[in-house]
Amino acid sequence: MFYYSTVDEIVMTHGALETDEYSTPCVRVRFERPNQNNGFDFAEGKIPHYNFQKTFGFSEDELFKLREYMRDNAFLIWEFAQKGGGENA
Repeated sequence: MFYYSTVDEIVMTHGALETDEYSTPCVRVRFERPNQNNGFDFAEGKIPHYNFQKTFGFSEDELFKLREYMRDNAFLIWEFAQKGGGENA
């Protein structure tokens, strides 16, 4: 996974461009933050589907905001994923 951003202690990373089970191009994204139990809350989703396959520790309201952040940044994330991550773009 490639680093994309940190906002309010939530780190967002993304993978390279891939295809899903329907042969649709997509990019995996992951949001992660430390929690009080010395672990991490996380949400894993895909662009352009904007849904989460796995989540732990985030409220429904937080997931809604993360989904919006994913949508708002999809263009840049997609471009970085095609080039092998933000460091290479």
